[in-house]
Amino acid sequence: MKIGVIIIFHNNETEIDTNCFIKQIKQTPNLELCLVNNNSRDNTYNILEQIKDQCTNVSVVNIRKFKSDVSAVRAGARFMYNNFNLDHLGYATTNLLNTNQHGLDGLIKAISENQDLIMEFNLENLKRRDIKLTLFKSLFSIVDYLKKLNVKNQFVNLQSLSKL
Repeated sequence: MKIGVIIIFHNNETEIDTNCFIKQIKQTPNLELCLVNNNSRDNTYNILEQIKDQCTNVSVVNIRKFKSDVSAVRAGARFMYNNFNLDHLGYATTNLLNTNQHGLDGLIKAISENQDLIMEFNLENLKRRDIKLTLFKSLFSIVDYLKKLNVKNQFVNLQSLSKL
């Protein structure tokens, strides 16, 4: 089973460690990434394109007019839905993450290490819902799931502490 992850970027040029990001993505099986550039004014889009060029499981969506995080996630979800057959589709937005100490590669590492747990948790969560799921109702926050699963990962622990 593949998991799809949408990550929203906006002016994150200095926070992306391209080499670490690429290395971590290449080590993660069964993951399809959609990196959404939300009208960045810096070099973020070019960096995301470099990552895409070196990783077969990465797509980039470029939004030319800044949108809310919800709208940017929806744009990524539409792209993923139209191009891939995924059972699980999660998202993360960089402006809500504490990326100062472990960078965005920490997020990818946390997803990679806990991919099976995320899918199991999502299946259980979907079973408990009593509504007909549409594409947008089945989206889930990767970081929220990782926090609820009490994952032992420094990146996730930092996210929990930054909300206090």
